[in-house]
Amino acid sequence: MTKRVVITGMGLVSPLGVKLEEVWSRLCRGESGITQLPIERYGSYRSRIAGLCTDFTTDGYLLPKEAKKIDRFTQFALTAAVDAVGMSGLDFDTMDRSRVGVIIGCGVGGLGEIERQQDRLRASGPGRVSPFTIPKIMLNAAAAYVSMFYNLHGPSFGVATACASANNAMIEACRQIQLGELDAAITGGTEAAVTDLGMSGFCAMRALSERNDAPEAASRPFDHDRDGFVIAEGSGVLLFEELEHAKQRDASILGEVLGYGVSTDGNHITQPDEAGTQAAVAMQNTLKTSRLLPEQIDYINTHGTSTHLGDLAETAAIKLAFGEYASKLTLSSTKSETGHLLGGSGGLELIFSLLAIRDGIVPPTINLENPDENCDLDFTPLTAREKKIDRVISNSFGFGGHNACVAVGRFCD
Repeated sequence: MTKRVVITGMGLVSPLGVKLEEVWSRLCRGESGITQLPIERYGSYRSRIAGLCTDFTTDGYLLPKEAKKIDRFTQFALTAAVDAVGMSGLDFDTMDRSRVGVIIGCGVGGLGEIERQQDRLRASGPGRVSPFTIPKIMLNAAAAYVSMFYNLHGPSFGVATACASANNAMIEACRQIQLGELDAAITGGTEAAVTDLGMSGFCAMRALSERNDAPEAASRPFDHDRDGFVIAEGSGVLLFEELEHAKQRDASILGEVLGYGVSTDGNHITQPDEAGTQAAVAMQNTLKTSRLLPEQIDYINTHGTSTHLGDLAETAAIKLAFGEYASKLTLSSTKSETGHLLGGSGGLELIFSLLAIRDGIVPPTINLENPDENCDLDFTPLTAREKKIDRVISNSFGFGGHNACVAVGRFCD
């Protein structure tokens, strides 16, 4: 029999802050975490705005000498994981540590460290390159260091499917618990790609918004005047747990993972299938594994990046997946406020989905002032909305055509 998977802890690092309730309050108020980048460093870049985690610190989590050994994306994941474990109340000393996994998604990895060590190499030669270079840049570092921090021995690995990385990681964590291979898993996503190389690479693709004089208005999913996504950094990490294991220790259950769906466009390395065919399949598979009808979904946290093609493709996919019910769905894009965390986005957005269920609030799509006529669904423009929410789908679609959707719901015993 398939095991049920519940969520008992959450932690985050985001452009809106690092404290869960404060971030959620700011999100519901429609505040933006997007700011201008230093002109002296990024003045020649086409895009000079981003979502930065300016409040972030490892103080209280790691000794300074230990923090220096890991890249920023791993620091994000580790601090978010500590907060998630703390909320869950799990005591690993009382558990079989081989039955606790760590599966964390990341799309890019240690770009900042690559840049720093490349500069050293060119300036001073190979003898000056840090011995921590490879351990700091590798994509699996986040999962590895969280495992080391807690001395865990279950499956530990990174997942890299671009902007779908966190959702794919959480799906794999869910599957291993469902199959009885794990009692719990620390899972989600992280990213720290607001660097010279990250910014210049996305600028070269013309993927980023160039609304540099109005950063708070730059991320505008589904709006006619959108001109690209806003890159951001951060992490969202959750504690997934097998239901009976959680009940035995009288844990506070935040929600349940109901199902998931994945697919691949097989179309283009960066552009989505404009018809949304396979993204629709991912949502339909999510309904199937959740054993839900379309009309039982109360809210969709969309991928909604604010790119021209991406928002059109997602709108088309939702219409394909939900048919006539699509026009009755309540949707929004929280990337309008946080920017796009790339491989970390799915973890953060699943946290927002669970909080939406808890409080009965649909966070808004800010800056949606002039809706695209082809994005004609209810994307909750400008202000939050009160609504009873029991079941949510969170969408993530990544470069390479990766589609991954996760459904969560209010826990009912």
